[in-house]
Order: sequence, then C-alpha cells, then structure tokens
Amino acid sequence: MIDLRFSEAELEQRREHITGFIRERVDEAGADGVVLGLSGGIDSTLVGYLSVEALGAENVHGLVLPATVSSEGNMSDAERVAQDLEITYDVLEIEPIVDSVLSAYPEAEGDHEAVGNARARVRAVLNYLVANHERRLVVGTGNRSEAAVGYFTKYGDGAVDCHPIGNLYKGQVRQLARHVGVPEELAAKTATAELWADQTDEDELGISYDTLDSILATHIDGPLSVAATARLLEVDEETVERVREMYERSEHKRNVPPAPDPLP
Repeated sequence: MIDLRFSEAELEQRREHITGFIRERVDEAGADGVVLGLSGGIDSTLVGYLSVEALGAENVHGLVLPATVSSEGNMSDAERVAQDLEITYDVLEIEPIVDSVLSAYPEAEGDHEAVGNARARVRAVLNYLVANHERRLVVGTGNRSEAAVGYFTKYGDGAVDCHPIGNLYKGQVRQLARHVGVPEELAAKTATAELWADQTDEDELGISYDTLDSILATHIDGPLSVAATARLLEVDEETVERVREMYERSEHKRNVPPAPDPLP
C-alpha cells in the first residue's frame, strides 16, 4: 500500500481549512449552527470535534439515533463524544418509525439492504426536522473513500448540507482525528454503518480501507492504469477493476438526479 499520511504541517493546514469551510457554510446560509448525527464512529466524531472548533459548542446540536441493530458500545461512544464536547444532544429511537414504514409495505421485511437504507433515510428525516426547527445546517460525515465507491445511502447519510471531511481518505480521517485530540480507542475502532446486525464496512466492501484508499489515490483519482496500480500495490488486477466498477456504478449517487436535455 502507499503512504497517504499527512505531515504535521499538512494536518494543521487541513484542520484550519475544514473549520473555515464549516464557518463559511453556516455564515452564507445565515444559519444558527449545525446539526450532527453522532454514530460513535470515527467520521462523525471527527466532524463533531471540528464543528465545535469552528462554531463553539453552543452552536452544535448532536443527535444519537439508535436502532435495534445498533450496538450498545457505539451508542455509548456517541454519547461520550457529545459529553466530551459539551454539546447539546438528544437520543431519538428510530426503530418505531422504521416499523411504521414497514407496516405500510411489509413485503420489504427481512430485506437487509432495503430496511437498512430505510433506517439511514429515517435518520436523515430527523436530522432535517431538528435542523429546520432550529435554523441550522445538517453537516455530513462522509469521507472521500466511501463517497468514491458509493458506500452511503442516497437521501440517507448522503442527505446533508455539506461534507466537511469529504476530501479525506479513510486513513487520513483517522490521522486527522488523532491530531485534533480524539481518543485513540475511538480513532482506531472498527468502522460500521450498523444498518443491520454484525455489519462492518470492510466486510461489506470486501476490501480493507488501506487497500481501497491506495487504489483510489493511484487509479481513480490518480493517473495509473489498472495494471500499473496492481503492480505498485501488489494486489490482483481484479481488485483494482472491482473498485473501478464500484466507482462507475455509484456515479448517480454523487450527482444531482438527471433531467432530459432542454429542447430547442
């Protein structure tokens, strides 16, 4: 794998760049702060730390949104982050809402992907309910690696007003988190979207984040061919091609839904 880590100076530059970005988005919208979904994972934790640094704790509202498939450890970590940052937060159970959705269309019951995506979209509805009520923006927690391969739910965790860490690969998210003072046990914990029981990101993706980051940097975002990337990273060409396929198939998630070209 290639080393994508930043120097200390580069880390500080990105810290200042992201906090400035958050302030600009809030100022331009005339908003009173931000709403942030806290999952207990490293992405939302880092965005929480940077949002507080940018705006002050009084202008950040955290939402912990557990479902029946959410682990007690992750929810405890989510509340711990809110408490450490001294931000206002609410714990809102989403499963009763998901159950209501499934009662309207019970045919989807047992479909892990469909129900998991419904959970993500229910969380988005609650994020925006609170944000609209409090005149705030919803800040996203997606990173560059997951966006590139479509590892997010369209109109779910992808439904936000801005993506503060959207230019950072997953490994760089962990590095910047340590730089800003996130506890090591949170910075190093296994990533999971918890859309269904016992789910982990790397198992679902079928590839480690280190490998994914390296393929993205050299082949998708970089100039190397499939063969050159495979040789450099010492992986199978099939692995590189699979990442390329995930990138191409998820293009629709990264763009505004298309409309027909205007007629003359």
